[in-house]
Amino acid sequence: MRFPGLDLLRTVAILWVMVFHSYLVGGVGDHLAGAEQYGWMGVDLFFVLSGYLIGTQVLRPLAAGHSLDFYGFYRRRAYRILPAFVVTLALYALWPAWRETPGMQPLWQFPTFTFNLLFDQPDNYAFSHVWSLCVEEHFYLLFPIAALWMLRKPAIKPSIGRFALLGACIVGGGMVLRAWLWLHCYQPARLADDGSSGLMFLRYIYYPTYSRLDGLLAGVALAACAVYRPGWMAWVQRQGNLVLLLGLSLLAASIALFRQRTGFAATVVGYPLLSLALLALVAAASGGTSLLARVRVPGAAWFAGISYSLYLCHKGMLHLVHEHVAERLQHHHWLLFVAYAMATLAGGVLLHYAVERPCLRWRDARRRAMPARMLDEAVG
Repeated sequence: MRFPGLDLLRTVAILWVMVFHSYLVGGVGDHLAGAEQYGWMGVDLFFVLSGYLIGTQVLRPLAAGHSLDFYGFYRRRAYRILPAFVVTLALYALWPAWRETPGMQPLWQFPTFTFNLLFDQPDNYAFSHVWSLCVEEHFYLLFPIAALWMLRKPAIKPSIGRFALLGACIVGGGMVLRAWLWLHCYQPARLADDGSSGLMFLRYIYYPTYSRLDGLLAGVALAACAVYRPGWMAWVQRQGNLVLLLGLSLLAASIALFRQRTGFAATVVGYPLLSLALLALVAAASGGTSLLARVRVPGAAWFAGISYSLYLCHKGMLHLVHEHVAERLQHHHWLLFVAYAMATLAGGVLLHYAVERPCLRWRDARRRAMPARMLDEAVG
């Protein structure tokens, strides 16, 4: 079952991220009154959406008293993530003209999804947006195991107090950790004024999984509410427009706080505040009476469907247009904007329909054929 509001949020997230990354080619989003400066928040929206959707998939069978099908879960994730990722990585590895910067981190960091923990050279920035996929992969790997361990007695609803305490520890621990990293890693580099402060911020604060758990936790909390306290979730959805207004207000507060994106307050408090804002938006979009849940924007579901492929290839496509077309259109800003947009869309569509979608169909066909094979083996 698809939710139009969630599709719309996913579409907003990918478009916002792509406009933000346009700084690599001079800022094709300069006409958007500064909105492009905060496009990185689209990644945090993806985290909340992922926490909610994956959290629901994992928690629902556990709540019903069933065992968790680890093989099935990881198999679905592998078919969903790896084919398009491998093709994009091959482009980066084998076609230097595709790279948005000449340098690239060691190749082994990408298939092992350790890039976000080991990034250490600002010149090796090609395919750097894979950091968020690394965070997602770590979540896919560890969350089902953690959920199974926490819910060893599925017949009993998990304690709200215990869950709240665990969530508070994760959020509070993340705040303390980021404060320590800011004071001991980022601040000395900034004071030294040796040009390494940006690297220190990315390397120790912005990229690592251990300091970016707020969005995923927010999504999982919403999933736990939907699965274990459906009455609460229904009440939240009935107040959908108020929840939407709350989310937009908190998002505005987050944007104000992140005007100094690498400042101490933004680093420590900003990410939990932003995650809370996006949690409210996802809750309002997940069903009920809110405008966000009821509105159907033409094309949003399609954009949501190809968002992963768009995310993987958009920097490469932006760079190709910049290298081969931008000079001829430098005095026609809107035509150049259209060229960037159409090329990026074409790259995402090609990757989705040539790689991602066929692999998903193959996965579904193998899953449907599996019971028949098992029956044949039993009869034989």
